[in-house]
Amino acid sequence: MQTITHTLPGYRVFEYLLVITPHAELSARIQKLKTGFAEKYKTEQKPGGRPQLVLASFSQYEMLQERILHRLEHLAMGFPPFLVNLKDFGSIPDHTIYVKAASKLPIQELVKTIRSGTQRLMKMNEENKPHFIMEPHFNLARKLKPWQYEKGWLEYSQRHFSASFIVGSFAVLRRLKGETRYHLLQQFPLQNLPVHTKQGELFMD
Repeated sequence: MQTITHTLPGYRVFEYLLVITPHAELSARIQKLKTGFAEKYKTEQKPGGRPQLVLASFSQYEMLQERILHRLEHLAMGFPPFLVNLKDFGSIPDHTIYVKAASKLPIQELVKTIRSGTQRLMKMNEENKPHFIMEPHFNLARKLKPWQYEKGWLEYSQRHFSASFIVGSFAVLRRLKGETRYHLLQQFPLQNLPVHTKQGELFMD
């Protein structure tokens, strides 16, 4: 019965990502790092796909999509563009190595703004709650085997990397639950406009 329900219009479940994508030159630099790591340490993950800094992830029924997009558009209109500095590498023992965002605060403020304005809409049920990323980074390699992580981190903990870029927008990607590839759904420019919000409006269902 559940499978039938999830195929009905509006009841299909999609998985969503909110992401920041850097400009083409920086994307190419990070992609080169990812490719180099994958080749040297024989990772099974394909390094393809444009590098993205993930702000949040969630699953939700398609029927709520327009309301979520409208809310995100409203939030983005009132948020200013900002500078992000990337500096060196970090890791999540013992499976992930990433490029660190040195200037975390503006990204964290954006995540908090999104969380306060959309969290209730993004929550599908108790088992499917939205996940907001408060430690921003660009993955270099993930789901590593122990030896790949140990050797890779031994090298990259000593390596240096620096770059900066202006964040002028964020995007929403989605995929049908069970699919492998995400597709761009909508881009939201950060406009720093005076947006007037009625008391409690952001928390209405």
